Amino acid sequence: MLVTVMRTMQLVTNCVIRRDDELLMLQKPRRGWWVAPGGKVEPGESLMEAVVREVYEETGLTLNQPTLCGVFTIVLQEEGNLADHWMLFTFYCDRFSGTVQDKTEEGILRWKKVTDVPNLPMAEGDRQFLAPVFLRQERISGKFLYTPDYQLLDWQPES
Repeated sequence: MLVTVMRTMQLVTNCVIRRDDELLMLQKPRRGWWVAPGGKVEPGESLMEAVVREVYEETGLTLNQPTLCGVFTIVLQEEGNLADHWMLFTFYCDRFSGTVQDKTEEGILRWKKVTDVPNLPMAEGDRQFLAPVFLRQERISGKFLYTPDYQLLDWQPES
């Protein structure tokens, strides 16, 4: 049995943004990991409003009809206790306008070749869902169990 020692659950959105054979990736300064741009859902926002706002704030791009492709439960477990829990909603978009910023408060933005993305430093769980989303716009869901320092303990895909 897990003992809960956590704060309120967060809702988070991100977006896999594709341009031809490239994905827009954000390198976060803390770990140097590459992620799809996104962030927290603000009170009163829909998931769509949040992903459009977050992507614009982090990249300078305005998304045009992003598609929800992933719903994930993220659980951090420490010494058998539930340390944190949030929901991640992953979108896909290949239609957008605007000019990408090189660097933002959140990190460095770069277009990366689709073939290079699996080899970038990133959370191991991201490797489980990025390819199905950017290759096939496949809908995918599941649960990730991590340690507090984001070592992947378990991935349970759901059908």
